[in-house]
Amino acid sequence: MRTTGGTTAEKPDAPSGETPGGAPAGAPGDASDDDRLPSPRLAFGSRTWQEIAHLLANLPVSIFGFVYVVTMVSTGSALAVTVVGLPLLAGGLLGARQLGKLERARARSLLGLRIDEPSPLPVRRTGFFGWLWSSLKDPVGWRTVLYDLIRLPWGVLTFTVTLTSLFVLWPVLPFIARGLTNVDRAMVRGLLSPSDELERRIAELESDRGVVVDTAAADLRRIERDLHDGAQARLVNLAMGLGLAKEKLLEGQADETVAAMVDEAHGEVKLALQELRDLARGIHPAVLTDRGLDAALSSVATRCTVPVKVTADLPSRPAAAIEGIAYFTVSELLQNVSKHSGARSASVDVWRTDQRLLIQVQDDGRGGARLDGGTGMAGLADRLGAVDGLFVIDSPPGGPTTVTAELPWRDRQDDPAH
Repeated sequence: MRTTGGTTAEKPDAPSGETPGGAPAGAPGDASDDDRLPSPRLAFGSRTWQEIAHLLANLPVSIFGFVYVVTMVSTGSALAVTVVGLPLLAGGLLGARQLGKLERARARSLLGLRIDEPSPLPVRRTGFFGWLWSSLKDPVGWRTVLYDLIRLPWGVLTFTVTLTSLFVLWPVLPFIARGLTNVDRAMVRGLLSPSDELERRIAELESDRGVVVDTAAADLRRIERDLHDGAQARLVNLAMGLGLAKEKLLEGQADETVAAMVDEAHGEVKLALQELRDLARGIHPAVLTDRGLDAALSSVATRCTVPVKVTADLPSRPAAAIEGIAYFTVSELLQNVSKHSGARSASVDVWRTDQRLLIQVQDDGRGGARLDGGTGMAGLADRLGAVDGLFVIDSPPGGPTTVTAELPWRDRQDDPAH
């Protein structure tokens, strides 16, 4: 009932089967709209379409990978008795690594799967045969080969099921796609991701072992060169001079010439002894063995061309190997200060924090020091890295320069050498 202009009027009843608004029962305006079932043709989200695209791409990708690895393995194995077989197989494994990298990228973009890249092959400096051996026993390459071999039947299955579901099983296709791609994710995690931290650590240790071997070989060559060009040459000259002096004495020519020759030989002896002392100090200084790192660093600081303040806060002595690396690191850094920095002063601080030995060398020079600057910094970084150490340079143009080195601490009483 409604009132208009003071008159009361009756609203006609709605016909049977209609709503008060005149619409048929069940029409879009009916309040029961919210209770109706959605359309059976589902609206897929972007993730579902990405999974479908991944499953449809499985077939061409798996065919390519299968053909590649079968051709590579069969050809390399068949030619293994020749000179090109093993290098071909090694190159094929490197190519398999790249296929694995592409598969990981495809899984990241279409499946949202985030996994770390496996460790690269360790860099070896032992020439062709070192590279060949590292490549042939590469576990990442061989796992990728296995992945590509088992993917062909799986690629055929996923392509067929997904394509059929697009036309026949549309309502449940998202669930099918999710189930199939979960298997894909498991395959990628199991065969294309780093197996565990042990594999990464083994690769690092193999690389570090190569660095240690190369550094030791370089040190031996340096010692040989120093002996040949230094003390050995002086001792040869000394022997020749003394021989001539002896002949003149036997001839009765004991004059000022013989005295001068003997005096020159005496000078050569002193220089040869000094060079031998320096060489021995370069191998392992006696002061380091006898008195420890504090005294040895103070000694090396006196040979620097700028004043150096040394501060060592060590409650005990570390293992001899760690002590030696710390000494030679500081020695090399102070040589760089003398030769390249243009500094007026420098400082060396050594201390222990938990199970780490920290070294910091600072100077107020011109700065600009870099690992690739040709001043031996890269060699120091390699030497520290070989024992799980760290090496950090902070050297802006104009200075100052701060070099921080960190070494693992091992107690001296635990050192097998003591």
